[in-house]
Amino acid sequence: MQNPHEVCDGGDLDCGSGLLLIIKKAMDPLESGQILEVRSRERTVAEDLPAWCRMVNHRFLGSEPGDNTTRYFIAKGSAQEELEQDLQSAKGYQWSVRVRDEQDLSAKVHSRNHSYIVGQPADFSPKVNAPSAIDYLLGSLAACLTVGFKAQASRRNIQIDNLELSLKGGLENVLYHLELEQEGSPKINQITGTFYVSSPESEEVLQDLWRHTLDRSPIYQTLKTAVPIEIRLAIVF
Repeated sequence: MQNPHEVCDGGDLDCGSGLLLIIKKAMDPLESGQILEVRSRERTVAEDLPAWCRMVNHRFLGSEPGDNTTRYFIAKGSAQEELEQDLQSAKGYQWSVRVRDEQDLSAKVHSRNHSYIVGQPADFSPKVNAPSAIDYLLGSLAACLTVGFKAQASRRNIQIDNLELSLKGGLENVLYHLELEQEGSPKINQITGTFYVSSPESEEVLQDLWRHTLDRSPIYQTLKTAVPIEIRLAIVF
């Protein structure tokens, strides 16, 4: 349909999770009227991208099917918002939550338009009324790495068939947390696990993708400074 002057690949990102920043960075060096091709596999982009173009005075030229993706074409307008301002706003963004006590030993966490119940930190039952804070911490790490791996793969057009991450973690002395002993520490002493990946790609490509995922994961990079983390990558062909 068009002969673009620049191409950017947003993978599976939507307009609310970083795609617009990628587009703005690719658009910045272009001159007014030049064309940017945006490749995306996220279906919501078809509606959100034209609306964004109208807001910032770019001209949306249309789309066409690509190789396992959709190609969108944008002509740069003459009044593009300052990229540096947008990047600085993204860097300064702060997440916030609000927590209120609930019945028994539980609390409700409110995060943006979601809420969830958190139970006792040290509950050893196989079935509980609500996951503990430790469950959520391990789940947060697992989700950050799993979704991060998918995002890294989508940006590089790497095919991933299935992913599964299993994590385990224990406390240095849970009895100290329960005030049954007076010595020790309640901190998590180690996190171990296995990340299973099914993909037709080579082992070298997947290992490199895994290293990039760990390097870019905010949860992993934060936790690894406080607790030893050993996660084995297991490739299932």
